[in-house]
Amino acid sequence: MLDKHSSPYTGPSLQRDHADAVTLGELRHDAEACTRCDLYRHATHLVFGEGPETAEVVLVGEQPGDKEDLSGKPFVGPAGRLLDQCLEEAGVDRDRCYVTNAVKHFKYQMRGKKRLHSRPNAGEVQRCAWWLGAELDLLKPKLVVALGATAVSSLLGSKVRVMRDRGSILRPPGQFDILVTIHPSALLRIREADEKQRSRLAFVQDLKKIRSFLRH
Repeated sequence: MLDKHSSPYTGPSLQRDHADAVTLGELRHDAEACTRCDLYRHATHLVFGEGPETAEVVLVGEQPGDKEDLSGKPFVGPAGRLLDQCLEEAGVDRDRCYVTNAVKHFKYQMRGKKRLHSRPNAGEVQRCAWWLGAELDLLKPKLVVALGATAVSSLLGSKVRVMRDRGSILRPPGQFDILVTIHPSALLRIREADEKQRSRLAFVQDLKKIRSFLRH
């Protein structure tokens, strides 16, 4: 049985003015010139969302990583490959989902020659909500999956917590349903094998709610 209830909370991507575009292609073209925050200055590419325009499910992550920044495509690095595997285990067709991020440019710190992920701040999430909100307006999905704290903050605000509310399907006023879960990168950071396996199984159980939701 799905844990589904209304939520009084909405984040910046659901409550602010958004970019004005007629198609996702036009929106992507406009986003390529984005200077709304300073992250564009050091990123290789803007990484826009990808997937069918008729997708009933939108998966929202945090931001592009190193591999995504270099390729210009979302969820193609280690976390993306793990997400693909877990969606398959959950019986969800990844090719029928649209994948995007709350923030479209890679934020990082240099350590030697390596670019290490740095979490976007609240201002960066707010400014990039201009694009995510417009993507969602055009897609009109049945279900959005918020992967991790940054996506949850952008969609539902700071009062919804990933670990407390994960597995819940929330509906902000006048919006679509939102499934709260972790970001797959969290699984990659777990070193102990048993804990990693337990956490992966729990993540797959969260993703199975996508299939159950679409059946109703």
